[in-house]
Order: sequence, then structure tokens, then C-alpha cells
Amino acid sequence: MQLHKLGLTVATAATGALLATSAWGAEPIKIGFIDPLSGPFSVVGENGLREWQYAADEFVNSKGGLLGGRMIEVVGFDNKISPKESLIQLKNVIGQGINFIAQGNSSGVANALTDAVRKHNSRNPDKRVMFMNYSAVDPALTNKKCNFWHFRFDANADMKMNALTDVIAAKKSIDKIYIIGQDYSFGKAVAAAAVKYLGEKRPDIKIVGNELHPIGKVKDFAPYITKIKAAGAQAVITGNWGADMVNLAKAAGSAGLNVQFYTYYAAGTGVTAAIGPSGKGRVRLVSEGHSNPTVTKVWDDYVGAYKAKYPKKDLSQPRIVYALRMFAAAVEAAGSADPFKVATALEGLEHRTLAGDKVVMRKDDHQALMPIQISVHTDQGIKWDFDNSGFGLYTESSVSLEKAAIGHSCKMKRPKS
Repeated sequence: MQLHKLGLTVATAATGALLATSAWGAEPIKIGFIDPLSGPFSVVGENGLREWQYAADEFVNSKGGLLGGRMIEVVGFDNKISPKESLIQLKNVIGQGINFIAQGNSSGVANALTDAVRKHNSRNPDKRVMFMNYSAVDPALTNKKCNFWHFRFDANADMKMNALTDVIAAKKSIDKIYIIGQDYSFGKAVAAAAVKYLGEKRPDIKIVGNELHPIGKVKDFAPYITKIKAAGAQAVITGNWGADMVNLAKAAGSAGLNVQFYTYYAAGTGVTAAIGPSGKGRVRLVSEGHSNPTVTKVWDDYVGAYKAKYPKKDLSQPRIVYALRMFAAAVEAAGSADPFKVATALEGLEHRTLAGDKVVMRKDDHQALMPIQISVHTDQGIKWDFDNSGFGLYTESSVSLEKAAIGHSCKMKRPKS
């Protein structure tokens, strides 16, 4: 099923405002965005909210809305990166009559939300909620904890590590690796996947360190860098993100740590600037989507329009664009904004991204399948940099959708209606 009623041309803000005004009075379809909007990870949450709102305006609201004139309104709810606070905000979302939520930062939060949504929906069939997970990649969410109301639009940690370790395995010069990550479900999943896949592909590689640190609590990573140096590692694997990735990068640069870094989130939101020239050609990232080189004109135009509107910000999460567009396509296909009907329409939905990649929402576990890219931190061949630093990500290799797709253990229980 392709997105057919929503055009790809980036509209001007004036046109969007005019069309939105013409549909005045129609009840908007609201998405409650539950992510950190304050505290050490606020910049990540704020960027995510901005990208959701921009995509909604460009692909739906500027085109006259959905279902004959209903705009999409993305409303931010600050969870302070806390699972407990997220459940409070979920109650606020439900209390405001919002039927769709989006969240991505912290798998710990996602695990709490998916359990709460499942329980709420079973008890309140007339007030059900659908959960769009755009970045929380703990594999359990689409395996043993899968549920009908949860959809993940990013590759999970195992899928990403499978791709990343293919690259590491090919580097015959690497025989000692240090794993470092945040001490919660995602950090643990990254470490477990690294051990598993390295053991299968390069059993000769010695893991000389495997440790977790408190999330959002470490300001100075110098002691960790000292341990990495002392262990004789030639490479580091980390799933750190946000402030923890910024501070890790700063400490590595200050100490002159000359090793390869294999990462999940070492780009944007201050990270690229923190890495700077010291990480050129040494820091790699696994992700969906493309930054450089330009792959299609429509994606290039979209990034350009976003940067023109927000010159000091980066469009760093392409999955938000296709998550919003797939959601919109499901609403149109369902002919309704009822969460059950939209969820049913999302199952098995196929979509072509602005960059030309095919994305499929696998029905069996609600895990999106897509090509995965391995990119390097560099200032060569960069049109779209991050942090206005002159440095960005350049795609070195890609893994096809078919190869990136791995199995699952989900046993989906679907409601009848």
C-alpha cells in the first residue's frame, strides 16, 4: 500500500496556513508526543517534537488535512526521561481525549508505556490509544513484550548490531573491543547483541571491557576513557545518546583516544560538534535513512526547506518523516481516526520514503523493516552537516531490507474489534 493521497512537494508556510484555515472547525487528529522536553536530554526531545510537527504540517496540514479536512496536531508532553513521569503524562494524554501517542527516547520509557497502553485499552475499549514508537529500540518491545497497540518505526537494537558487526568483522586489524553503554534496558540490549554477534562472526575478537554507567548522571567520562586506554582496545561499541554521547565524545577527544567508534547515535544534537575533527574517519553510526550523499531530489528539497526554516537545527531522524506519513496513510486507508482501525491498516503497510527506500510494517510483530546504513563522521562530501560544524555523516555501506530483517518471538494477540 503506497501513500497516494499525500503529495511529496514541500509546500510554503503561507500555503499551509491558508489550507489549514480553510478547514477551520474540523476536529484535529491529535498525537501526544511523550518525550523529554526539560533536563539533560531535552534537546533530543525538542528536536523530535519539532520534526514531528514539521512533517505533519508539510505532508498533511498544508494539503488540507485527512478525512476531508482534519489537521494533525502534535502536542508535546514532558516526561523528563522518567518512566514514572511518562505514565503520568499518558494519563494526561488520555484525559485530553488523545488517541495516539509518539515516543522514542529511552526504551525504559517505551517499556513502561507499552504495558500501560495495553492495560488501559483492555479496560477502556471506548478510549483506546495507539503507540507509535519512533526510536526506542529494545528488541523486547517487538518480541516477548509485543502488543497490538505498539508499532516501532525504527530498526531494533539487534537488527542494527547485526549490521554494525558485519563492518567490524571485516576489520581484521581489530582484535580488542570495549563496550560501554547506559545502564537501562537499551544499553543492556546493545551490549548483549554485541557479544552475541561478535561471538558468531569474529570469535577471535576479545571483549576487553563491558560496562554500563548511570544514564544522564555522568558529567565527566575521563575515568572511563582511562579504562578503555588501559585495556588496549582498538575499537569501542556504544549505544550512548544525547548528553551521554556528547560527554563521552568530549572526554575521548580531550584524552586523544585514537580508536574506532561504532555507535548508534553519534550525530547531531551537539554530538557532531563534540566529536569534531578528532573523530574524522574513526566514528561510525548505524541508522536508517540518508544524510550524505544526496540520494533523491525530493529528500534533498525536504531537508533544505527544513534547514531554511530552522537554520540552527538539524533534521536528524528521517524515521519521523516516514512514521508520520505511514500513520497518515493508515488513517486514510481506514477512513477513520479510530485507533483499532488505524492499527489494522498499519499492519503490513508498505511505504516508499522520500529517499526512495522501501519500509514495511511487519504484521506479525509491528516491527518496521527497512534498509540500514553505515555512515562515517567526516567533512568530505558533506552537503548536510550537523550542529553547523562542517562535519556530518557520509554513507559508506547499506544493508538491504531483506538482509536487515531478522526473526522475532512475538505472539501477537489481536483484539476482535
